Amino acid sequence: MQDEERLHEAAMHADASQQGQGGKPSRPLAPHVHNAESQRRIINRLSRIEGHVRGVKTMVQNDTHCTEVLIQIAAVRGALDRVARLILDEHLNECVARAARAGDIETELEELKKILDRFLP
Repeated sequence: MQDEERLHEAAMHADASQQGQGGKPSRPLAPHVHNAESQRRIINRLSRIEGHVRGVKTMVQNDTHCTEVLIQIAAVRGALDRVARLILDEHLNECVARAARAGDIETELEELKKILDRFLP
C-alpha cells in the first residue's frame, strides 16, 4: 500500500510540475519516484532549515544586532545550498539516469540546463 501511495503522490507531483506558462504542460515528465531514505534526509534537513528561519525571524522581532542576524541568514543560505546539492545529486543519479535508460536523455539534459540557468547565479 505504501508504494501505491508514493506512486500516487509522484503522479500528482508530475502533474503539478508539468505546468508551464499559463498552466499548460511544458513537456510530459516521467514518473517522479525517489529513494525513500534520500527523501527522508532531504525533508529532515528542510525541517531544520524551517526552524532556523523561524529563529531568524525571532531574532529580528527581538531587535537582535544586525550582524548576528546576517550571520544566521548566511547559515540558512549555506544549509539551503547543501540541500540543493543533495537534490541535484539525486536528480543526476535517479532522474537523468532513468531518462538515459528510457532513451530520452536529450530532453532531460535540456530541462536540467534550463533549471541550472535559473538556479545558479
